[in-house]
Amino acid sequence: MPAGNHSGFDPVTFVLTGIPGMEESHVWISVPFCLMYVVALLGNSLLLLLIATDRSLRQPMCLLLAMLAVADLLLSTATVPEMLAIFWFGSRKVSFDACVAQMFFTHCSFIAESSILLAMAFDRYMAICDPLRYLATLTPSAIGKVAAAAVTRGLCIMLPPVFLLKRLPFCGRSTMRHTYCEHMGIARLACADISVNVWYGFTTTLLSSGVDVVLIAASYVLILRAVFQLPAREARLKALRTCGSHVCVILMFYLPAFFSFLTHRFGHSIPSCIHILLANLYVVVPPMLNPIVYGVRTKQIRQRILHATRLHTGSHGWS
Repeated sequence: MPAGNHSGFDPVTFVLTGIPGMEESHVWISVPFCLMYVVALLGNSLLLLLIATDRSLRQPMCLLLAMLAVADLLLSTATVPEMLAIFWFGSRKVSFDACVAQMFFTHCSFIAESSILLAMAFDRYMAICDPLRYLATLTPSAIGKVAAAAVTRGLCIMLPPVFLLKRLPFCGRSTMRHTYCEHMGIARLACADISVNVWYGFTTTLLSSGVDVVLIAASYVLILRAVFQLPAREARLKALRTCGSHVCVILMFYLPAFFSFLTHRFGHSIPSCIHILLANLYVVVPPMLNPIVYGVRTKQIRQRILHATRLHTGSHGWS
């Protein structure tokens, strides 16, 4: 084997560039991402704490929210600290194994979150369109199976790319124009045919997250049809506001992710800075918004937060 030609199992070091063309603005760009990450950590941790300590919150929707919070924490923590290390300290080098591990956890948590969003859409469909069967269908056992299915699905989809990347030779190119490691970003640095990686990624994305989007859209169409049949105007408006906020967060999760996915394969004329900025958005914006949009708008959680706030205010009212 020629010198400098590394097989998939030899040590390889990659260099992450951050956002190409915007190096002088990295510190300024890091500020909103750091703030969003802190809000995501605090919001999701608070949500998990509330659900874990209050037995009255062991309802199907709340349990799904707890699962979503865990997926959010994994997704943002797998990517944002690395991004901030590049922006603040110029820490650009990453080993092959560390890069593959980051890719695995990032994509795995994305797939799990997509599965949970689908389950939450089904939860809203049952609550609005078939409320009499809601508790009988969404039992704690069923929620547990949803959690197991989300994790298993992510593992089954993301384990093959690990081995597909391990088999590739890397012989010189080591600069990755990104802030974190993605499957196709790593594969494109190989000096071999990567058509298997391309088609595997394309197929699994369409059959996993692509199918999820179609089913989520179908569930919200059925929900909206049921909402417009409600006799009370206030009830319709309330349901529409709730559905609207959910749809906005779902779009913020899927649109940048699919844009990044399609750009890797077809959008070579799109500037790298736009591609990378959008790829960074879907790993931090939804984790920041989900506890606010889903958590605060869930009646039981909102009441629990208000109750805790009143107790805290009352306990300090004498000072």
